[in-house]
Amino acid sequence: MTSRTAVAPGSGTTQVAARSGPTVHAPSGTSVPSAAPDAPRDAPDGPAGASRLAAFFDVDNTIVRGASAYHLARELRRRRFFGLRDILFAMRHALAYALFGENLRRIAAIKERALRLMVGRSVAEIISVGEEVYDEMLGLRIFPGTRALLQSHLDAGHEVWLVTATPTEISDLLARRLGATGALGTRVEAVDGYYTGRLEGTMLHGAGKELAVRTLAAERGIDLAASYAYGDSVNDVPILSAVGHPCAINPEPRLRAHAAEAGWPVRDFRRRRRSVRDDLRAGARSARWAGAVWAGTVVVRATVRQIRARARV
Repeated sequence: MTSRTAVAPGSGTTQVAARSGPTVHAPSGTSVPSAAPDAPRDAPDGPAGASRLAAFFDVDNTIVRGASAYHLARELRRRRFFGLRDILFAMRHALAYALFGENLRRIAAIKERALRLMVGRSVAEIISVGEEVYDEMLGLRIFPGTRALLQSHLDAGHEVWLVTATPTEISDLLARRLGATGALGTRVEAVDGYYTGRLEGTMLHGAGKELAVRTLAAERGIDLAASYAYGDSVNDVPILSAVGHPCAINPEPRLRAHAAEAGWPVRDFRRRRRSVRDDLRAGARSARWAGAVWAGTVVVRATVRQIRARARV
């Protein structure tokens, strides 16, 4: 079961098709005549008929550098929600994710541990912590290239949905801050405002993402054949294959290989562009080091000459 929430700017929250669990904040009357320059070259100018166009974005390593839930876990650790062993567990899996990409066994292990830690915790408290984590960390780790791409779809009048295994407390927050139509995420069951430690349905992952997207498309009249999807992992192949315009963003090796075989475009926003100022600073640092080494060499040689001169006397 997934959570959908869509928010129209300045109009509050409107619940849309929330029967299956997700809450959607849906923008009303979004239509822009043409795509922004950063939009994919073949992006249409916007919905011309009854069917809608949408862009579906994975979150971790597609929009946000690294695992977004890890940063929430770090802040919860600071507030003594759990112990050092738990944060070390999260750090180990975050490192493995960064190095090797997603792994179903690893994801299951993280899920089991996280659910145990959530039992009895307040939903309101977790949402409040999530807001702080975004302001202090996540907002700074969003890839500018992905943000620009997401915005270009909004400017073109497309719906934009985040589709992720990340808990809805993070995915809904990201969608709202980025101005997206809404988010499909993993929902943890809550009773009277407190978590029970059980999932509502299953984690939104792999084939589950595709099912959620197809269900959403059927409910909202989205034309998947003309829509877009972006992901970084081989586990995003089902959702990428469900649309007419798939694109691998910051792909791990297995997805990069699959994209090459399938003829999908690839965009890599991980490489930081060096500015002239960066180059000047790097040159200045190199010059300082070279000067220090030269000066050190002169001092050493002078000292050696003095010692030898005294020895001869």
